[in-house]
Parts: sequence; C-alpha cells; structure tokens
Amino acid sequence: MSSRRNIITYVIALVFILALNFLLPRMMPGDPLTAIYGEEALVAMTPQLKSELVERFALDRPIGRQFGAYVLALFQGRLGYSYYYNAPVLSIVLGRLPWTLLLVGTALVLSTILGIVLGIESGWRRGSRTDRTMLAGLMSLNGFPDFFMGMVLLIIFGVTWGVFPLAGALTPYSGLTGGAAVLDVIKHLVLPVAALTLAHVSGGYLLTRNTMITVLKEPYILTARAKGLSQGALKYRHAGRNSLLPVVTQTGIWTGRVVTGALFVELVFAYPGVGYLAYEAMMARDYPIIQGLFLIVAVAVLAANFLVELSYHKLDPRVRQVSRAY
Repeated sequence: MSSRRNIITYVIALVFILALNFLLPRMMPGDPLTAIYGEEALVAMTPQLKSELVERFALDRPIGRQFGAYVLALFQGRLGYSYYYNAPVLSIVLGRLPWTLLLVGTALVLSTILGIVLGIESGWRRGSRTDRTMLAGLMSLNGFPDFFMGMVLLIIFGVTWGVFPLAGALTPYSGLTGGAAVLDVIKHLVLPVAALTLAHVSGGYLLTRNTMITVLKEPYILTARAKGLSQGALKYRHAGRNSLLPVVTQTGIWTGRVVTGALFVELVFAYPGVGYLAYEAMMARDYPIIQGLFLIVAVAVLAANFLVELSYHKLDPRVRQVSRAY
C-alpha cells in the first residue's frame, strides 16, 4: 500500500513538472509562439513555417488541447527544434548528456563513498585528534561553492602547475584512439570531478558521522562487542551498515544539488555537457533548448529520487516490514 502511494506521489510530481514546463512560456506576455521560439527565430521563419508550428503546438486551440498535443509530442520524442543549432532539441541534448552523466555520476559515487567511509571512521573515533581534524577540514570545504572550488583547482593544477588540461573533455584535433583516448578523457575529467566531490562530500560525512555515533550506543552493538567480534566487522558490518539508510535517503536530494553544481562547474572548465549547453542556449536565446533541458534535468532528478527510495528495502529490512504493516 505504501509503495503504491509513493508511486502515485511521483506520478503527481511528474505531471506537475510537465504542466510547469508547458505553462511557463505561455504565461509570458505576447504571442505564445514568440515566447517558445523567441523573436530572433521568428524573424527568420516563413509564414508557412509559422502556420505549421501553430498547428503542431495546437496554439490556435483551447489550453487543454494544447497540453494534450504537448504531452503527445514528448512521448514521440519531440522536444522542439533549435534554430541556433539547426537540429531537433532531443538530438542536441542527447549529444551532450553523456558527458554530464559521466561527470555527475562519477562525482556522486565518489562523494557518497568518501562521505560514508570518512563518516564511519570519524564517528568510530569520536573525540580523537583524527575526528577533530576531519570534522574541521570537511566543514571548511562545505563553505565553498562548486564553481569556486573549480576555479581554485583550475588555477593551481591547470594554470600554475600545468598538471591537468584547462578546458574541454577531449584534446582538440589529437586523433587519439583506444586507451590513449580514454586516458585523455580521464585527464580532462579529474578537475571537474574533484571540484564537485570536494564540494559535496561533507554532507554525507556529517550525516554518516552523526548516525554512527547514535548507532554505537544501541544495545545490539554492545551485544556484538560482548561476542568478541573483530573491530572491522563491528565497525562496518554492524554499525556502518545501519548508518547507511539516512545517507541513502539524502542521496536523492544530493543528486539535484550535484546536478545543479555540475551546470556551473561545466562553465568553469568549458566542459561540453548540458550545463555548458544551457549557457550557450541562453546566450543565443534558444528557448526550445532551455525548455527541453529544464524538463530533462527535472525528470532525471525525480527518477533518481525514486530509485533511491526503492533501495531502502534492500538496505534495511525494517523499512519493508513497516511498508507491509501499512
């Protein structure tokens, strides 16, 4: 029953996202076609193309029919047409999306794993010099935004020391293939991933540390100690595992924050993902690209939250028991 209620909640959220993405251009003053495509694009359109777009978006029909046509177009993979890139929006976004997924996915995995491991070790050593050092250091990192962290790393490791490339995801005109190309991608990825990881690792660390301190006071931990379990088994298998659920709960929220941070980090490193695409679209006033990016990012974050919620039952059987009770 609880799972069905959660699915309904996500469906309602998806409908709200679609409605918001549909209504925002139409709420702007003036002609809806102008709000969707911009005055610059309309200047270059022929009257025949304008009438075709009006018919395609059902702009001459009631708002309900327009929304139906909009949803139908989305299910057919039609997010609009970019006149700046002279290509469908979906093909442009899909061309940039793998780079952002690589950046965000790597940073999210690294920041989550580092936050969990450091939080477990810090909570286990509560009050020690190691705990105080990690707490002070990670709290200091928490005060720096993603783009500032990226600029600092770029200046130190890119400009001053010249260890890593300054921009892009591949070396232009290098002609690299195979392992050399993979190594080149990794070298370009190191600094953006490091900026996102350092900016977001503190959240998982603090939550894991605080949960670890609470878990260590539970009776079953005292029982495990009395049975003579090894320190590693007690730390990770018993206390550490039971500290994961709050971290996983927050991962969906952190996904949205990391995605937002990646949009700014991509600008710092001129990384060719959807963040840099959004910047180019805003500079060119390419409204269909901006609208399509908003929809894709919002749905992706919603899907990430849904997948995180599904993982609760695997990590803690008590959640499954509670769901069955309701």
